[in-house]
Amino acid sequence: MKLIDDIYVYEWTSFFDNNCNSFYIGGNVKALIDPGLKKYVPDLLTSMETDGIKREDIRYVINTHSHPDHFEGSELFNDDPDVQIGLHEKEISFLNEVGSMMYNWFGLDLPNVTIDMILKEGTIILGDETFEVFLTPGHSPGSIALYWPSKKALFSGDVIFAQNVGRTDFPGGDGVLLKNSIVELSKLDIDHFLPGHMGIIEGDENIKHNFRYVINTIFHYI
Repeated sequence: MKLIDDIYVYEWTSFFDNNCNSFYIGGNVKALIDPGLKKYVPDLLTSMETDGIKREDIRYVINTHSHPDHFEGSELFNDDPDVQIGLHEKEISFLNEVGSMMYNWFGLDLPNVTIDMILKEGTIILGDETFEVFLTPGHSPGSIALYWPSKKALFSGDVIFAQNVGRTDFPGGDGVLLKNSIVELSKLDIDHFLPGHMGIIEGDENIKHNFRYVINTIFHYI
């Protein structure tokens, strides 16, 4: 579904299996954010085709973190020389160590993915657009949020959702770090809040209200 110019939303709404929301940034960027579980990537690509986006249009696969429901599908782009796959450097280390256990827990094999775009905190250029990568640990040690200043759009991964937050009881989770990450993200100027799960939030005041709700209400339980 096209949200605004060059931002497409593919929200996961099934109650019968876990998977993540995926997003595509068009124009000259051509980035797929969080492809999700491998078995659902074909359905995702079909949905993208209804919006006029072809598989060969994808030039970047940006992963907010390495949990299976976000990252496993990256394997299907691994052999494409025209696609760069991105993951934060701290999340690469995590995945190569205790993070790999997540796949065993869910009966999955560790995907064969070569990270040829090592993400670091700071400014990044995708296509001809400038983005900011924020390291947002707490749900996972190398989780990132991707912010697009010109569109005031935040792709928050599993750090914060609509009136909820990412789990901290998985390996590498840390409640204190998660709170700090959320507080830092709350300082951004955001019109489009695009989380890894649950619904998106539109509008500056609605997004500020969501941050206040999470900080004032949910923080007590983390």
